[in-house]
Amino acid sequence: MINLIVAVILDFIVGDPYSFPHPVKLMGRIIGLEEKLARRISKSHVGLKIMGLIIVCVNVFLGFFIPFILLKLKSPYKIPYRIVNIYLIYTCIAARSLHYEANMVQRELEKGIVQGRKRLSYIVGRDTSNLDKEEIIKATVETVSENTSDGVIGPLFYIVLLGAPGGLAYKFINTMDSMLGYMNDKYRDIGYFPAKVDDLFNLIPARLTAILMNISSIGRFDFINGMKILKRDKRNHKSPNSGYPESATAGLLGIQLGGGNYYHGIYVDKPHIGDKINKVNKRHIKDSVEIMYRSEIAFLMLVALIIFLRSWN
Repeated sequence: MINLIVAVILDFIVGDPYSFPHPVKLMGRIIGLEEKLARRISKSHVGLKIMGLIIVCVNVFLGFFIPFILLKLKSPYKIPYRIVNIYLIYTCIAARSLHYEANMVQRELEKGIVQGRKRLSYIVGRDTSNLDKEEIIKATVETVSENTSDGVIGPLFYIVLLGAPGGLAYKFINTMDSMLGYMNDKYRDIGYFPAKVDDLFNLIPARLTAILMNISSIGRFDFINGMKILKRDKRNHKSPNSGYPESATAGLLGIQLGGGNYYHGIYVDKPHIGDKINKVNKRHIKDSVEIMYRSEIAFLMLVALIIFLRSWN
């Protein structure tokens, strides 16, 4: 628990500097090479699906067992082991990075719509070239809320269950989905299994995130509406998981998210999430970041409570 808390604090202070060595950057390079190799080996629909499954199996193995072996080698040496363990856990958490990217979108948007669109394009998969100010803000809020699950609660959940190796295996799954899991002509086959495995591994974290968002916002945001919209709109999303944190956030802030957007030139129709109680404004970006941090703290408190109760038995 101490290592986990230190890692969370380290993430809050340091974040993910672009020049800093990071396992996720290496994961991205590996996935890119695997995709090129897979496309050389197979051209058929079935063959690419099989290659996608092989990529998933290889990367989950690498993501778990490399850090597992590294920690095993360090285990006789208490201080080096703790340092490596804290570092590995820290690299799994993306709260400060999300905070930074959301702030940068808001800052650039204040300079002008063109700058806001460009900065948003760094963190979303949708086309941003025709978005207006409100749509840019909504997209940022959606990204923060969805990644509160994928980038914060999800990795913490698997770290608690399986240690740093579990967290890094989860990050590999998440990175595969973000690089290959698109349902367009190019990625529909090779990305089929990466997307499905990511959906599977996010089933519990997404639902847990939505609950933590609401509970941790009691007295600060609209808890009753948050629960109402979560119950009503949690399935108003193409993803079986993303609708949970997005609906909780929409309800807590009293805004409407979702709706259709263009992805890689293709229009994807999506239902709306939440009601237009409040007009969307830049303050909602900061509020979504606050909800993220509240959820992270609530998760740590929940883990601490479970450990305390178990110690009594």
